[in-house]
Amino acid sequence: MTVLVSKIYSAERWFEAGQGPRYQQLRRYLTASIRSGELAADTQLPPERVLADLTDVSRVTVRRAISALADEGLVEQRRGAGTFVRPQIEKLEQSLSSLVSFSENIRLRGQKPSSRVLQRGLFMPDRDEFLILGLTQASRVARIKRLRFADDTPLAIETSTVPADIIPDPDVVETSLYEALRARDRAPVRAVQRVTACNLALKDAELLGLTAGEAVLSIQRTAFLRDGRIVELTTGYYRSDMYDFVTELRPEADE
Repeated sequence: MTVLVSKIYSAERWFEAGQGPRYQQLRRYLTASIRSGELAADTQLPPERVLADLTDVSRVTVRRAISALADEGLVEQRRGAGTFVRPQIEKLEQSLSSLVSFSENIRLRGQKPSSRVLQRGLFMPDRDEFLILGLTQASRVARIKRLRFADDTPLAIETSTVPADIIPDPDVVETSLYEALRARDRAPVRAVQRVTACNLALKDAELLGLTAGEAVLSIQRTAFLRDGRIVELTTGYYRSDMYDFVTELRPEADE
């Protein structure tokens, strides 16, 4: 290993007493090195034992730092090959305070949205759909599950459910559900969206081009008509390495 490579990982470059646990400082330093390009895409990190020697920390500390980088999508651990820096892709941002569809958001960023339909049809509502949408026992729902793309890159898996009296034929939904709702004068005027983190099962990971167990953003959105009726329930998984949800916070007005 060259002297230059050794210096990249030297503790004098990243460790500072009193600035937090060593694994966190090492993670922050490696994150900055990856984002700056000092550690370029497809660079192989030294093996755990060697990296521990170079950074002058324990193998447990190295393991925790690398595991955190993998969770953030900055490195990938290839079985039998080692740990490599992943190509860094500019993340898409979606405001939590703006009610726009996936397709509209992608177009606003100058990219082309597209979808692969995984499921589409009229169904009896499941328990969550029945309760959240406020349906009766005789109700049916239009349900569409799609793999969503931006410029041919898979970004999300979304399942959208709408009462069948709002959209009786789910085939009318092409690229954008909201376009179909607007065409029927049933566009939502507000929505509540919950964002959490979860780990992907193997089937969903394969669709998104990720590995099983990788962390993603899980969303649930309920959208309302002007009269208060819930018109849409959407659940989905979004790639956390390529997608950020952003909100603007403002101080409350003085009373």
